[in-house]
Amino acid sequence: MKILRTRAASVSRQGLCTALLVASLTTAAVGASPASGAFGGDPSPGPDNPQRKPHGVPNLTLPDLVPRPGASGKPGSPAGRGDTPDGSTGIPVTALAAYKNAEKLAAERYPGCHIPWQLVAGIGKVESEHAASYGLRSDGTTDRQILGPRLTGGQFAEIKDTDGGRWDGDAQYDRAVGPTQFIPSTWESYGVDGNGDGKADPNNIFDAAAGTARYLCAGNKDLRDPADLDRAILSYNNSREYVNAVLAWMRTYQSGQVGTTPDTGTGTGTSPRPTPPWSGPKPTPLPSTGNNGGSGGNGGTNGTKPSRPGTPSTPSTPDKPKPKPDTPSKPDNPDKPGGGGDKPTPPKPPAVSRLDRVGDEQLTATAGETFADQPTVRALTADGKAAPAGTRVTFEIVGLRTEARFEDKSRTATVTVDKDGKAVAPKLTAGRIAGDFTVRATVDGKGGAKITTDFAGTVKAAPAPRATSLERDGKDDLTAAPKSSFKEQVTLKAVDKDKSKAAAGAMVTATILQSDKKTPATTGPYFLDGGDTPQRRVTLVKTDENGYVTLPKLFTDEHAGTYILHLTTTDGAILDLELTVTAPATATQSPAPATPSATPAKKQ
Repeated sequence: MKILRTRAASVSRQGLCTALLVASLTTAAVGASPASGAFGGDPSPGPDNPQRKPHGVPNLTLPDLVPRPGASGKPGSPAGRGDTPDGSTGIPVTALAAYKNAEKLAAERYPGCHIPWQLVAGIGKVESEHAASYGLRSDGTTDRQILGPRLTGGQFAEIKDTDGGRWDGDAQYDRAVGPTQFIPSTWESYGVDGNGDGKADPNNIFDAAAGTARYLCAGNKDLRDPADLDRAILSYNNSREYVNAVLAWMRTYQSGQVGTTPDTGTGTGTSPRPTPPWSGPKPTPLPSTGNNGGSGGNGGTNGTKPSRPGTPSTPSTPDKPKPKPDTPSKPDNPDKPGGGGDKPTPPKPPAVSRLDRVGDEQLTATAGETFADQPTVRALTADGKAAPAGTRVTFEIVGLRTEARFEDKSRTATVTVDKDGKAVAPKLTAGRIAGDFTVRATVDGKGGAKITTDFAGTVKAAPAPRATSLERDGKDDLTAAPKSSFKEQVTLKAVDKDKSKAAAGAMVTATILQSDKKTPATTGPYFLDGGDTPQRRVTLVKTDENGYVTLPKLFTDEHAGTYILHLTTTDGAILDLELTVTAPATATQSPAPATPSATPAKKQ
């Protein structure tokens, strides 16, 4: 995966002050937390929990840990990174406060979990980029609601409505909601009031972060155990790439390569949340210093006369010393204001705060063709105006198993916005491999924060020649022992209607069924498709020019029995093959006990 280089995120004095303020607000909110152990008995999310199913397009881009040019490498700075974190590792101050608050709540409620805030931050990074591009406010809400795609099946899971549209506004199908993208039914089981306002709201990052910690800790997991950590992240999204991305960001944050960026939200929106009261001391106002400052004694804070009047005729420190006679000052260009030829500093152009998709977020094409639509975004400032001319937007194709490329065969393309703030990516070619990928648009926001938005891309398989039948090339029984693998890999041949010609280019799908030939199997034989997660449904590459295709190797778990390998083509050809997983031999079946009894008989 090609990783975009990012520029350093600057942490301004204002950002640091904001961080301190948010931390103080968080401390006040934590005071409302329930007693320790409140959620210690949560059941672990089961294998059918909708949260682990495909429910959106997470950001699986890994951290860019390549040293930047000019990095100082001074002692005390992150190794090989210079003095400041990379912009991609910056976290908005409110998001950082929410993650640390989640860690604190988890330590109180389920101390055996040992969840670090950096893990919650890793989830927030890949799910929503810490809500930065949605206008994150200091109370944890966002200018725009964060919603995943409608879960109607196809590219994502099919999940019918479970909340009556309460959280996602959709009464037909569910959508993942909030900064950590909870499925509504999962939120009902694991939601948490993280900011003490009396409401558990997945759209508020304080609540969402606390709910994420609760969900990951469920089942009495100890996340110091690598196996428990792996299971916890897989329960959030059952994808090895997802686990790798979350762990990479978690370890990056744990290594100190993280900085804060300003929040991006404006105003209070339509659904403001109560802000926890300030619990610290009230600031003491500074005294007025009068005309000559506090040390000159020529002014007071209440308008009374000074006890010792100054002597204006002989000031000890004149405001503007007279130039020496022998070195008169000569402005380079006295006609211009400012003297000395200094040009007035032009105001900085307003920073981009939003990146909106233009058109459909779904891009679809057939293998070998060019996409009809080009990904298009509009970059806007905080007041809703178009981003200034020259603003650069970078488009990146994300996905390891895709041949989709821009028209110049590259995975990335950078373009500038037009007068309306619009940026249009180059044309996309689909490549030969069917599957899903993401086109991610990125622009620099205030303080170096990266503002992103995603398009979901799908490459459909090209129509194949009609294959009216499938045949197996081989006749041996397909039998294997538990916890092993089938010795023979299944090879198929697709044949056209008159069975005299091979059907090249036919797309075959393999599904493991129970012995009834109807129910998808959840145990027994399985494939490994590029990782260590069992797969019981795979779409194979096309048959070759002779109509042949070989299935991946089949493995078995501990369950014995009879299963069906159900094979289909896109035009309806079907072939069912029986798979047998033999039961392990029992002690009563072993001839070993008979041997000792035979020996004494001979001695008698």
